[in-house]
Amino acid sequence: MIGLISATAAGAAARDRLAAAWPDRTRVYEGPVQDAVRTAFAQCEQLVCFLATGAVVRLVAPLLSGKTEDPGVVCVDEGGRFAVSLLGGHAGGANELAREVGDLLGAEPVVTTATDAVDLAGLDTLGLPVEGDVAGVSRALLDGEAVALRAEVAWPLPPLPVAEEASYTIRLTDRLVAAAERQAVLRPPTLVVGVGASKGAPVEEVLGLVEDALRDAGLSVASVAELATVDAKAEEAGIVEAARRLGVPLVTYSAGELAGVDVPNPSDAPLAAVGTPSVAEAAALVGGGELLVPKRKSAASPAMATCAVVRRPGRGRLAVVGLGPGARDLLTPRAKAELRRASVLVGLDQYVDQIRDLLRPGTRILESGLGAEEERARTAVEEARTGQAVALIGSGDAGVYAMASPALAEASDDIDVVGVPGVTAALAAGAILGAPLGHDHVSISLSDLHTPWEVIERRVRAAAEADIVVTFYNPRSRGRDWQLPKALGILAEHRAPRTPVGVVRNASRPDESSRLTTLGALDPATVDMMTVVTVGNTATRDIAGRMVTPRGYRWQSAQEGSE
Repeated sequence: MIGLISATAAGAAARDRLAAAWPDRTRVYEGPVQDAVRTAFAQCEQLVCFLATGAVVRLVAPLLSGKTEDPGVVCVDEGGRFAVSLLGGHAGGANELAREVGDLLGAEPVVTTATDAVDLAGLDTLGLPVEGDVAGVSRALLDGEAVALRAEVAWPLPPLPVAEEASYTIRLTDRLVAAAERQAVLRPPTLVVGVGASKGAPVEEVLGLVEDALRDAGLSVASVAELATVDAKAEEAGIVEAARRLGVPLVTYSAGELAGVDVPNPSDAPLAAVGTPSVAEAAALVGGGELLVPKRKSAASPAMATCAVVRRPGRGRLAVVGLGPGARDLLTPRAKAELRRASVLVGLDQYVDQIRDLLRPGTRILESGLGAEEERARTAVEEARTGQAVALIGSGDAGVYAMASPALAEASDDIDVVGVPGVTAALAAGAILGAPLGHDHVSISLSDLHTPWEVIERRVRAAAEADIVVTFYNPRSRGRDWQLPKALGILAEHRAPRTPVGVVRNASRPDESSRLTTLGALDPATVDMMTVVTVGNTATRDIAGRMVTPRGYRWQSAQEGSE
C-alpha cells in the first residue's frame, strides 16, 4: 500500500489525483502531518509526501530502522514539478515509484541513486538475494573498474559491464558458500524442494528436515524457489507453515501427475496413502531438473516427513520486441523496459542504431545486415537457450512481417518467450492519412521473395472481391516494379477510379511524406520500398483532405443520398 500525505490545498489536489488514479494501491492519511507520516510509515510499503524534502527528512529521521525494513519515500513539491526519490530507492522501490508518479502528474522524476544515475542495473534491484561486499562491487562497477561474473548456474540476468578477469567478482550460485573478499554473491531461486508428510507432522520436523538436507548438500536456503507436494497435502499445516517461514510458495500437483514422474526411490506407502509411489522426489522433479538430494526422511522416530531437492536452472528469456515505425515517441514503454532488461540484443544493424542509446552498459550486441532474418532468429534462440535474457528487435510490430515468426519457428518450450507489440507501419500511415482503417482491412506484402506471386495475387483478388481496405507493404523496388501496377489493376476491377489511395513514405520519421490520391491517378513509379500504400474500399471517402473509411456501410448510403 502507498500512503499519501499532504499539508496544503495544492498538495491535496495532486494527492487526490494520485488517489483517483490508483484507488487500489493508495491510502490517504489525514490529520496533523507528523502523525500522518508516523502512521503511514508503520503501515505502508511506500509513501508519497506532497511536502518539502527538508520537512520529510526531519519527519522520517526518527522512524528509520534499516535499508531493508524502511518503506520507500517519494516527495512531490507543491508545484507538482518534481517527484523526488528520497528514501529506499532500490529496496523500497522509491526510484520506480518516482517515475510512475512523474508520469501520472507530469512531474520530473529525480533519482540520485548512483547506479540509476549512470544507468547500471543495481545488484540489489535484480530480484535476487545478494550478500557479501555489495557496496564494494557496486562502487567498482560505477568507477569503471573490472568486475568478473562467475555464473555457476544459468540465470537470465540484465546487462552488467563485466570482464573475464578482475579483482572484484559477482558470483551467481546456489551453493552454501561465504562471499570472499571483494565479492558479491547472488542467490538465484534454482532449488525446488519436494516434501511429503504424514498427517499432523509438526512444522519443526518438516522445516528442520529441509534445512538439514540443504545444509548437508552444501546448498543455500536462499536459493529455494518453492516447496512442492501432492494435492492431498495442500492444507497440511506443517508443510504450509514451513513454506511460509521459508518465504516461498507451496506448489501442489495431483497424484496422477506425480505418478507419471520417473523417480529413483518409489515406495508403496505413499501409493497406498495418496495414490502415487512418490511424493517428495516426484514433486521436486515434475518440472524437470537435476536431483541433488534423493528422498530423505526426517530424524524423528517414527519419521513423519520426507524431502528431496532438485536444481531447476533458470530458463533463458527471449523478448521479441517491436520498435514501432521509427519515431522515438512511438516506441512503447514496455519495449524500452525489455531493451534495458536484455543482456543480449539481436537485430538488423539499422534498427540497432535507432535504439543503441537506450541500452544499458554491458549489453552484448549481435547485429547483421539485410537478408539475414533466419540467421538472426536462430542466433537469438540459441543465446536464450544458454540462459541469457535476449531481446530480438524488429521494426513496427515484431509479429507483422518481422522477426517473431522466424524466431518462434526456431524456439521450443525450453525457453520463455515474451512478445512486445509495436506500432505497425500500417497504423502509423493510417494515423497520418486520417482514418482509412475504420472498417475491415488487410495488409498484404507484394514482395515475392518469400511468397510466390500466384499466392499474393490470389490474396489481392480475394480482398478486392470482398471490398476490404488494403494496405500494401513492400510495394515496389528496383527489381520488382510490376507487382504494384498488377495489384492496383486487380483492385480496379472492383473499385471506381475515384477510390481514395493514401501514400505514406517513412511514416513518423524526420523525412516523412504523405499524399492522398485516387486509384485511377496513382503513379506506381512514385512508390518505393519505404512506402506504405493504402487503398480504400467502396465506402472510403476524401473528407477535407483526409482519408476516411466509415465503420459501417449505412454511412455510405446516407452520403450517396445527399449527393
